Amino acid sequence: MTQFITQTDITLRPFEAGDTMALSDIWRRASEQAHPFFTSSQLDEQQVLVEHIYLPKAEIWVALRGARPLGFIGLLPDPECTAKGATIGGLFVAPEAQGQGIGRLLVGHARGLKHHLSLEVYETNLAARGFYARLGFHQVGRRERDDNGLPFPLLKLVL
Repeated sequence: MTQFITQTDITLRPFEAGDTMALSDIWRRASEQAHPFFTSSQLDEQQVLVEHIYLPKAEIWVALRGARPLGFIGLLPDPECTAKGATIGGLFVAPEAQGQGIGRLLVGHARGLKHHLSLEVYETNLAARGFYARLGFHQVGRRERDDNGLPFPLLKLVL
């Protein structure tokens, strides 16, 4: 059974295969804005992974206005949490839709499903760090290199 959640004019629903290109576009535009330290070729490489690995394999919830996707959250099993918990593998909202409560709605939905949430955020992404702090996340760790071994420090946050 498909679960739908509506707040004002935003509906949340599970990922469907037909969402891939729209979510890839949102991912790219939001990443270019939030992660200016990545080169275009690095983003090209990551975008292939988003389309072919991350979207199909994660638990994805899509935020829509009407039929138009505006953002999404990807949840992964949290290896450090045996209880009902998840790692937010990614939260992306289309730049033109940011500041409208979509990210907050997606995180709130994930929290209702999983109760315990963790994530990593780039240290230099001050907007995301502020967003997560306002939601109650706090830092529990830091690592100097990202998953690709690049020298972009990541902060581990939990809620």
